[in-house]
Amino acid sequence: MSQAQQDIQKDRPWLIRTYAGHSTAKASNALYRSNLAKGQTGLSVAFDLPTQTGYDSDHVLARGEVGKVGVPVSHLGDMRTLFSDIPLEQMNTSMTINATAPWLLALYIATAEEQGADVTKLQGTVQNDLIKEYLSRGTYICPPKPSLKMIGDVAEYCYTNVPKWNPMNVCSYHLQEAGATPEQELSFALATAIAVLDELKPRVPAEDFPALAGRISFFVNAGIRFVTEMCKMRAFVDLWDEILETRYGVENPKYRRFRYGVQVNSLGLTEQQPENNVYRILIEMLAVTLSKKARARAVQLPAWNEALGLPRPWDQQWSMRMQQILAYETDLLEFDDLFEGNPAVDRKVEALKDGARHELANLEGMGGAIGSIEYMKSRLVDSNADRLNRIEKNETVVVGVNKWTEGEPSPLMTGDGGIMVVDPAVEVEQIERLNAWRSERDADAVKSALANLRAAAQKGANVMPASIAAAKAGVTTGEWAAQMRTVHGEYRGPTGVSGSPSNKTEGLDEIRDAVDAASDRLGRRLKFLIGKPGLDGHSNGAEQIAFRARDCGMDIGYEGIRLTPEEIVNAALEDKAHVVGLSILSGSHIPLVEELMQRMREADLADTPVIVGGIIPDEDAKRLRELGVARVYTPKDFELNTIMMDVVALADPKAVAAE
Repeated sequence: MSQAQQDIQKDRPWLIRTYAGHSTAKASNALYRSNLAKGQTGLSVAFDLPTQTGYDSDHVLARGEVGKVGVPVSHLGDMRTLFSDIPLEQMNTSMTINATAPWLLALYIATAEEQGADVTKLQGTVQNDLIKEYLSRGTYICPPKPSLKMIGDVAEYCYTNVPKWNPMNVCSYHLQEAGATPEQELSFALATAIAVLDELKPRVPAEDFPALAGRISFFVNAGIRFVTEMCKMRAFVDLWDEILETRYGVENPKYRRFRYGVQVNSLGLTEQQPENNVYRILIEMLAVTLSKKARARAVQLPAWNEALGLPRPWDQQWSMRMQQILAYETDLLEFDDLFEGNPAVDRKVEALKDGARHELANLEGMGGAIGSIEYMKSRLVDSNADRLNRIEKNETVVVGVNKWTEGEPSPLMTGDGGIMVVDPAVEVEQIERLNAWRSERDADAVKSALANLRAAAQKGANVMPASIAAAKAGVTTGEWAAQMRTVHGEYRGPTGVSGSPSNKTEGLDEIRDAVDAASDRLGRRLKFLIGKPGLDGHSNGAEQIAFRARDCGMDIGYEGIRLTPEEIVNAALEDKAHVVGLSILSGSHIPLVEELMQRMREADLADTPVIVGGIIPDEDAKRLRELGVARVYTPKDFELNTIMMDVVALADPKAVAAE
């Protein structure tokens, strides 16, 4: 070996993670241990929607959602099983959890203590970013102000008791998924971080604040425009350093470091020619690894088939191998920053920073992140509409979607459809375990723990100590969240879709004429009701359908996320809807649609057409049509105008008579 080779000091690789969890705690534990054995260096836990939104697995809203998009954790027993034979003191664990973050962290700490771990050595992150939940992901519970207070509770508790833990992960990932431009992603995320720091500053002595600020981390998205995305990350680094130094007086550069993890973009993964997604994922990973100055501290990659459904262990392994090849086979980690002093990069970074500063000043004038939630939501819906318009008009090329659409069948789509399917029996078994847990615990201890938790929330105390005590007493996720709902109330976030048409009606004349003609025949304006049953908070698709339908001249009804089938049917009755559209991306489409169709028949609405959109395998689409669903749309049906004409045809009495 030459002296030059010996002198090379490689950087340490980033943490290699896979976002994972499904079915049950036991099955997820086996998956985690398998992934760790394959070379994964950190855990990233996906929780199911009932766990994320504070419901036990047997709640009416949890029906069809248990174990679908993550692992159900209803109590300490589930958390114990989830991390069985995984020494938490030695692990770096990221938990993607927000509204119930204090509770899941309490369960994690209680589990670690059972293992005999030194809690001060625990390392990891809870996402704990409620502001972006109101804007994009929808797993919030309480209103913004008490939610911000609970973020502060976690940060304050961790600073004193779990000092190596990142108590809050400012998450811009879902902002990009909701259509954010790079400038919006920068400014909305940084405004969130400012709101959190303002909440934390009075909680600790002034001399301790810089170190506490240094524990705030970020979780970002990296899209296919990888040069722009790399410049965005460099802009994040500069702006965060600037904010901490000028606004908060943090002098130590160590505490001003922009620390972030990344999941590269799932929004751009296509159902059409899904094998192309492998290249997209690799290119997107380069955006957050090539630049040493702005390199991610942790990377998790989606699998090539996530636009089709739940990835299998092999699919996740393939994405992990991509990271390992870049980190260990290439020479990337041997070099200083590859882009330092590059004039094109510097110009783009400065332009992004200027745009973000302008938007930050705008948000500040509205009262910061908390005061501008409705504004930010509407801007995201507008930006997403622009993005979809560009794809529909072929101004933005998406290979295999709007260009080069002819291709060979993928040999990766094997007999299982290329995805993992969660056994419906999982939900029944999880509920049985939950009932057994309830029957075996000390009821008096639970009652006392809940009373103490409620009292802490009511008097504004830090809820973490009472939450940890409740975890050890056997309290369930739904019981913990019920106390927060009782004290703080529930919240319904803005939809971002106003009742007034936008300025994006160019090219819609033919559809608008068809809507007018159908409305004349119906005797009133065509009423299109859009509903999101279940706990799925991914509302981007429903918002864009509502946005386009409104601009096409339809009378729309859209009340946002988290509705029961009963509520949607009642709205259809009250509004005298001509067509009902359902959006479900969590995989719970069969049980939710089954219940809704039954209720439609009972309400004498069997003749009202129902259409369904979501990530729906072909076999499930066939089942939905057998249930009476008129049309089924999946991500490949990206031309919204075609869907609009289908709605008109389904509602139009002339078209029905012709059939």
